Amino acid sequence: MRDEPRPAAAAPDSMGPFSAPDPALPIMPAPQRLLRLLALLLGLAALIGGASYATFRVSQAMGLAELQLTGRHRLDLYTASLEREIDKYAYFPTTLGLERDVLDLLAKGERDTPLARRMNVYLEQLNDRAGTLSVYVLDTRGTVLATSNWRRPDSFLGEDLSFRPYFRDAMENGSSRFFGIGTTRGEPGYYLASALTNAQGTVGVAVVKVSLEQLEKSWATVEAPVLVSDENGVVILASVPDWKFTALAPLDEATRHTFDRTQQYNRRALNPLGVKEIAALDHGARMVKLPRVGPEMVSVFPVTGQFLAQSQPLPGTPWSLTVFSHVEPVREMAASRAALAGIAAVLVFIVLIMFNERRRHLRDRLAAREALQRAHDELERKVAVRTADLSAANARLQEEVAERIRAERTLRAAQDELVQAGKLAVIGQLSAGIAHELNQPLAALRTLSGNAGKFLDRGDLPTVRGNLTRIAQLVDRMGSLTGQLKSFARKSSGQPRPVVLQQALDNALALLDQRLRQSGTRVVSRLPAADLVAHCDPNRLEQVLVNLIGNALDAMAGQPEPCLELSGEAAGTLLRLRVRDHGPGLSDDVRAHLFEPFFTTKEAGVGLGLGLPISAGIVRDFGGTLDGDNHPEGGAAFTLEIPAADENRHD
Repeated sequence: MRDEPRPAAAAPDSMGPFSAPDPALPIMPAPQRLLRLLALLLGLAALIGGASYATFRVSQAMGLAELQLTGRHRLDLYTASLEREIDKYAYFPTTLGLERDVLDLLAKGERDTPLARRMNVYLEQLNDRAGTLSVYVLDTRGTVLATSNWRRPDSFLGEDLSFRPYFRDAMENGSSRFFGIGTTRGEPGYYLASALTNAQGTVGVAVVKVSLEQLEKSWATVEAPVLVSDENGVVILASVPDWKFTALAPLDEATRHTFDRTQQYNRRALNPLGVKEIAALDHGARMVKLPRVGPEMVSVFPVTGQFLAQSQPLPGTPWSLTVFSHVEPVREMAASRAALAGIAAVLVFIVLIMFNERRRHLRDRLAAREALQRAHDELERKVAVRTADLSAANARLQEEVAERIRAERTLRAAQDELVQAGKLAVIGQLSAGIAHELNQPLAALRTLSGNAGKFLDRGDLPTVRGNLTRIAQLVDRMGSLTGQLKSFARKSSGQPRPVVLQQALDNALALLDQRLRQSGTRVVSRLPAADLVAHCDPNRLEQVLVNLIGNALDAMAGQPEPCLELSGEAAGTLLRLRVRDHGPGLSDDVRAHLFEPFFTTKEAGVGLGLGLPISAGIVRDFGGTLDGDNHPEGGAAFTLEIPAADENRHD
């Protein structure tokens, strides 16, 4: 295509082809150029301002949402730790009602008697072992009849605590929970109170005072400040020491008069913390400002400025837990992103101007060729990107298939190893006792070997021979103990064979010998004189017996005279073995879920709730049954029925 002829006056000047004006286009006057430049500057300013403002608002909103999510996780963690700390002692006051001497003391109402002195000693020992601040009992008039701190000059003994709210609530409702500061020593603590009753009715109240100071110290190292306020809006726990015993809102005179009468806070000033709410956010969160309280302190987290406050009530208490997340990092991040957005807007604007200038100076065929080349390059790039995406998706799909295959193999292996894991868990629980059993022979071996060397130097060969004989006996004893553990820990073949029931019981009792001796448990065995021979796998049978006997020992923990009864009999083609403890027995709720996996009545970290389900599965593999129920005379009894070995098999 040929170009149109141009006038002679359209020759380019000496500045080059890109700076030469197009004679076919009109030349823009100077005022219009100025207006165009001004419009470009205003557009640039609007672009920078809009991009920066929008980026700042979006980034701040995203940061606050992420901060809210983090604060919610922190709330759940702090709530769980506080509930766990309180629930450790929740049963203490009620268990005192099981002591006959405590009920007799409250029924008589005399504190200067041998029975009262014996109860003081008992409560003192109970307080030392439990790690609580104090344990004491009050009669129906609110007078302390026995207390764990009876030896101290500031003892509660004989004090009238009827004005305390926890005493009145326990007398009216049966139990009470209360946070306050002690009137004698000024120690803050959490009071757990429970009414004690006998056949005639309520005879007194048992009170346990628990310290939450250790939990509060652990909060001092967290990433954000946290506080716990009670039903009166008073801060009773805080990661910042200066916040403790301040009020979230100013208290009126009537409330302060009530506190003076109940002495809940022992006449503390309860100054306002000064939390100022700035704005309310979604999901109950608030933007607040915290003032400086007290002298400046060194802390791992900021304690003044603007914070995102999130609160939630603590289950089972009238308290509320609040976490303060500092918002300054969110604002700094949003400002940084806004600045980057402004710079990016400038770069985009410059690129647009350069592109526009370049477009104005390119000619038809060259511009078309370059545009076509750019389109071709872009298409190639998109094809390459799409090909890479498809390859990556294919690789991810293959990885997912391989992962599922590995998961199926892992599941099969886990099913095979579940029984073995149960045995290893029992061995882990017995490790302390086993170490104790091996330490004594090792110490004796060291002493005897040293003495043998000295007697050998003296030429006293009979004594050396006696020492060596004693060393051999100790080695045999250690070998017997480790042999029992190896036999218990090894994987079983699963093939049933004749097993003498008495021998399996002896092996299980030997593994639990250290726990039996430490707890002082008396073992009563009522097996018949003739051997009862079962047809099962001996190693798995011992695991079932260890689980049942271990559960019985756990149920009798804290009993003054624990007793374990083992009885067996032949019932046709089955052998029936009963393991009975003298503990508190099984509640209706426990019996309903007795053999469900992961159901346990033990504290967190002590048991997983897999012992009985594994044992029941092992017995079913034998062709037998495992049942559990309360014994008519008290305690729990587990009955194991397994097939008996016939005479030919036994021979």
